[in-house]
Amino acid sequence: MLKLKTRRAAAKRFRITGTGRLQRRHAFRNHLLGHKSSKRKRFLATSATVDPTDHDRVRGMLPYGG
Repeated sequence: MLKLKTRRAAAKRFRITGTGRLQRRHAFRNHLLGHKSSKRKRFLATSATVDPTDHDRVRGMLPYGG
């Protein structure tokens, strides 16, 4: 059987935790940060989890766990 290819773009954006959850970054923290509060930027710097409705799609792009 052929090897499955990993979607490289997805591998750069998602991480799989030890318990199998998917982590992602928050949006809106790249540029135009001057008017955003420090509290908001601190929150956006933390990682978020991928919604369960998207798990199958993301796991399909990462056949070997990224």
